[in-house]
Amino acid sequence: MCGRFAFYTPAEAVVHLFDASTSATLTPRYNIAPTQAAPVIRRHEDGSRHLEPLRWGLIPFWAKEPGIGNRMINARAETVADKPAFRRAFKQQRCLVLADGFYEWQKTAGGKIPWFISLAAGGPFAMAGMWERWRESDAAPSLDTCTIITTHPNRMMSALHNRMPAILTGAAVDHWLDPASGREELVNLLEPVNDETLTAVAVSRRVNSPANDDPGLIEPASDSTSDPG
Repeated sequence: MCGRFAFYTPAEAVVHLFDASTSATLTPRYNIAPTQAAPVIRRHEDGSRHLEPLRWGLIPFWAKEPGIGNRMINARAETVADKPAFRRAFKQQRCLVLADGFYEWQKTAGGKIPWFISLAAGGPFAMAGMWERWRESDAAPSLDTCTIITTHPNRMMSALHNRMPAILTGAAVDHWLDPASGREELVNLLEPVNDETLTAVAVSRRVNSPANDDPGLIEPASDSTSDPG
């Protein structure tokens, strides 16, 4: 599962890294929660890429009301191509959800310990995502929403949770956004990254509350460790 994440790299650096443009003003975020704005890169019909904020929690185009999006923050890689809520978006409306790291909670005898997981090399990364456009009625304004695809964990993440975001690196980013990519190719991209790609550190339980959103959330807790296992 991916239920919280952080994104604080300046937009200027991100658009260069992912060959995108943006007109949005994105402020550093350290505790992005469901229903809040998430930084997303979409490929437009002319082939250009744009970075923009979308509401996190996908609302299928056929939904009667928007509350369903609260349960659609993640989509499982194993079923995403066929599940009614996601199959159209998987085929036609794939996107990148950007992060500098994400949080996961490890169950222990002393309670749940939050961990911040980021690239060992530092910098932002792309999580495989999808988006949808929903309208309450033909006359109502549209609402664009997104979801993050999760996959089975690598060895490091298995000590924390049985799911992790599907992180795209290198050429996988281009293939994911390419409308010509086939189903089998896309599904094969949704594998866990190598153990060496990520690093994890235990952080403060302050992250449990979405009301807290500051750089201190990603700092090691006073009694933290960097070994989830």
